[in-house]
Amino acid sequence: MKSCFGYVRVSTVKQGDGVSLEAQRDAILAFASQNNLTISKWFEEKVTAAKKGRPVFNKMISELKRGKAKGLIIHKIDRSARNFADWAKIGDIADAGIDVRFATESLDFCSRGGRLTADIQMVIAADYIRNLREECVKGMNGRLKQGLYPFKAPIGYLDNGGGKVKTPDPERAHYIRDAFELYASEQYSQLTLQVEMERRGLRTADGRPLSLTGLEHVLNNPFYCGIIKIKRSGAIYAGIHEPLIPQSLFDCVQEIKAGKAVKKVTKHNHTYRRLFRCGLCNGSMIPERQKGRVYYRCQTSNCVTKTVREDAIESAVIRCLSVIRLTDKQIDEMNEKLVTWLSSNETDSRQQAIPLKLAAISEKEERLTDALIDRLIDKGVYNSRKEKLINEKIQLEEELRRSGHSRSDPHHVRKFLELVKNLANSYISAAPAEKYRIVKIATSNRKVESKNIGIEPSEWLSDVGQALAAHGGAPSPGADRTLLDTLNDISMCEEVFELQNDLILRDSP
Repeated sequence: MKSCFGYVRVSTVKQGDGVSLEAQRDAILAFASQNNLTISKWFEEKVTAAKKGRPVFNKMISELKRGKAKGLIIHKIDRSARNFADWAKIGDIADAGIDVRFATESLDFCSRGGRLTADIQMVIAADYIRNLREECVKGMNGRLKQGLYPFKAPIGYLDNGGGKVKTPDPERAHYIRDAFELYASEQYSQLTLQVEMERRGLRTADGRPLSLTGLEHVLNNPFYCGIIKIKRSGAIYAGIHEPLIPQSLFDCVQEIKAGKAVKKVTKHNHTYRRLFRCGLCNGSMIPERQKGRVYYRCQTSNCVTKTVREDAIESAVIRCLSVIRLTDKQIDEMNEKLVTWLSSNETDSRQQAIPLKLAAISEKEERLTDALIDRLIDKGVYNSRKEKLINEKIQLEEELRRSGHSRSDPHHVRKFLELVKNLANSYISAAPAEKYRIVKIATSNRKVESKNIGIEPSEWLSDVGQALAAHGGAPSPGADRTLLDTLNDISMCEEVFELQNDLILRDSP
């Protein structure tokens, strides 16, 4: 009896868990028995035949060329190859005298007519793959145009099945937000951030810590701010999934990664580095640790300003953040007026303008697509301009979402006022990275002259104080509306809104 190899294949591991491989084995054994052949060795593979380079297939061909068997039995032609390179290898071993058989095809591979028939069937199998690939691409492009991501969900999101929106992973989404915010604080390099995220508990789907390369992919992925970008083609789509971070935060991280921001020093993450300048020479106050204490030093020679201790700066920050004093009674009174004000259905002209701007962007997208079709611009220009339009669209949608939240939630300004009231206490209990962010957002004109520390509330915090001061006495209904409108506008400023959400999230149980 002639000794033969048996080769069975399915396209995926999932397919291999079914009956297909077993059915192929049974058909090959039956064919071998009928033709006085014996199977000396089986080769099993769970890889698509559309691409060349299958390891088991190549090993089998190599052993046949070395004379390990006299023949080869395969279930069907499309099980052997769906590409011309691998099919040529089948032809080579047949020309070398190996008896190639197909269990379900009644053709003589050694004859000219049988070989021609097999070649035709292989061409049909290869064309089937090409057509299948084209249909898959059409389907994926259709999903992408709908704002759906047809590939595996990135870390921080969950897959919900074909044709469904990716949703935030309740176990890992907050880690992704933390990673972006920590890197944007400029107190971490990617290496130290990777270590910090591992310490906090960020893990991949299989339970391993996120690698440095994996972290870099996260920080580079605009999917987290609502944009789908196909790396191979450069195509940009507006996703309909829930963003984990705002567009502004993603852009900030990209600027830092591109070196457009000040280079990070990560050996010591001092709280106030790059926040204070010398009031005499305008030089940066550089932190350094001496005998267990942190000092901020002006590096300009002959400058009167020398050093100031970090704890002195912290005391000055706390005094600045404590300037505005609010009682629970005042907040309750304003909240009652706010409820009445919001229930009056007053219209926000800016909120009305956002849908018009969004409609204008849609028109620009259509004109841009027409320009590409008419070959007035190339694909690279098209992708670049479309990305800008999508970024603008996402920013407007974020503004509309925040504005709509403010108008529909009568407690939004109350939460903002409670933030202002508790800002100093929030700062005292914050971690160094959070302290850095609070100081950066809530203060301005941070200078040191000789031993004197100068620091002022930021513009938005000053506006709150002025609005509350103007509200003293017995205001008229018009003054109430002005005050509440002012507070509402300030509370919806992007950086203030993000700071408020961060502190609320941190203090949540």
